[in-house]
Amino acid sequence: MGLATRRGRLIGAAALLVAGAFALAGCGAPPWAQGGGPATASASPTPTASSAPQPVRNDLSSGSTQRPLTAGAVSATVDYWSTLSMDRWTPTALKPVSLSMMTTVSPDDGQKVYLQRATMTAVPGNAAQSFSPLAAQTDQTDAPGYLVLSPYSYSQTFNVGEVPAEATFVTLQFTFEFLVQTTPTSNEFAKQTASDTLTVAIAGGGEAGSGG
Repeated sequence: MGLATRRGRLIGAAALLVAGAFALAGCGAPPWAQGGGPATASASPTPTASSAPQPVRNDLSSGSTQRPLTAGAVSATVDYWSTLSMDRWTPTALKPVSLSMMTTVSPDDGQKVYLQRATMTAVPGNAAQSFSPLAAQTDQTDAPGYLVLSPYSYSQTFNVGEVPAEATFVTLQFTFEFLVQTTPTSNEFAKQTASDTLTVAIAGGGEAGSGG
């Protein structure tokens, strides 16, 4: 083999090496030269669920409400309302609650129904706690009581005094104690008791926080 032939082969091999280098450069850097390994997805922040404040229940939101109550043989219909608008039921205001009651008795043999005692206890509270109840208010008369058998009715107004600034509502607990004649001409009576509960929102309450 001549010198010229060997020189030509060497030049050809060198050209192939140069072409291979250009081919690698055209395909981009090889995987081992990219560094950092596989790309990692950036962590998305976990959305935090925010609890929206729940609306405060208000049984007098429409201005009044009516409740049917049962105490043994006595069925009572009680209407509740307030002469003070709900936006003025603030913690420091004197908040009146009025009620009117009428009853029926079953079986109706002519015996009468009397309301001997009506009591209201107001318990302030908020979503986190209940506060001490206000002093109970009672309307009571001599036995046998107020005649409440239809068409006669009973009406009364109680007042909710000052409640803690943290209170967002007040629960009104009512108790009604009835005396029912055992017979139309009897001086003996059967006692029956009915209870009811109203929740009324406090306007502007909770401004001092939820308390300890």
